[in-house]
Amino acid sequence: MRQYALRGRAIALGWREEQIIVIDNDQGESGASAVWREGFQRLVSDVGMGYAGIVMGLEVSRLARNNADWQRLLEICALADTLILDEDGVYDPASFNDRLLLGLKGTMSEAELHVIKARLRGGILNKARRGEFRCPLPTGLVYDHSGNVALEPDTQIRETIVHFFETFSRVGSASQTVKAFRQEGILFPSRLHDSQTVFRPLTTSTAMRVLHNPRYAGAYAYGRRRYRRTIDGKKIVREQDNDDWTACIPDAHPGYISWEQHQENLRILKSNICHKWNAGVASPPREGPALLQGRAVCGQCGRHFRMRYAARRGRQEAWYVCDRARSDRGEPLCQAIAAPPVDEAIRYADCRADDAGCHRTGD
Repeated sequence: MRQYALRGRAIALGWREEQIIVIDNDQGESGASAVWREGFQRLVSDVGMGYAGIVMGLEVSRLARNNADWQRLLEICALADTLILDEDGVYDPASFNDRLLLGLKGTMSEAELHVIKARLRGGILNKARRGEFRCPLPTGLVYDHSGNVALEPDTQIRETIVHFFETFSRVGSASQTVKAFRQEGILFPSRLHDSQTVFRPLTTSTAMRVLHNPRYAGAYAYGRRRYRRTIDGKKIVREQDNDDWTACIPDAHPGYISWEQHQENLRILKSNICHKWNAGVASPPREGPALLQGRAVCGQCGRHFRMRYAARRGRQEAWYVCDRARSDRGEPLCQAIAAPPVDEAIRYADCRADDAGCHRTGD
């Protein structure tokens, strides 16, 4: 009500009713950045176009919590001769003294946001170090009525997850585990955002995520990933080493495997990756004679072909291979095509196109 009452303040200062524009589509949005705030972007645009005579707000934090965005708005207001009003008075950004005071208010608003975040973050980290901060649980684990972590009461979900870890211990590979589930016709449980659990075909990404999650080993873990935002507002997620985790408490709650078995699974996964890398050092994936490397698309599934090079009979052979279905879901290989015939057809088509162009231009 106080914010909408600014309309009456503008009328008292001499603006007509039809001249007043209320921008309220940023309500509930943080002022820490202007990237996702359409209202603030519209405000800056209108001021820059010279459409605004005065910008009214209760305080600086209602417009921007980021000092960079606030200073940019002040600069544009100064160039467009636009005034700024808050509860304390009316300011002219073109005046040095007024702009100095507005800049100080913007700095204090940003510092206030930092203090609020630091208090909230400090409380979260303190509870996480004690293992008391409630985090979203993976499929197969739930919170009971007392708030403690327990195994999923659904027998089918529990048995499927137990069978998953037993299969991995037997075959020793995430992709082979996916293939074994497909051959046995077993679906893997997956929890949706609305807490509903559905059964889907197991994929390699899901298998890797389950194998790397320490909660299945009964360990409380917090701070496994680090988040930061880029200049365009996108969130980047990076995995952290175990030593950099905020908290890691083994045997904190029931699990499907022991902590020692979890560490052994991670060691097996790491050895598998190292083995694949050492086997492919002789032929880097981004180098080779194939003409359509990274461009050829499978006509059956629509995915891009991968390149496979092999040294046979003293020469290097190239193949376009579509194996994403096999690597992700354990399904049969989609198709594989020898590269030389395809590349030769492309070269022949390019030559004919060049000849036609030369004939049309008379060269």
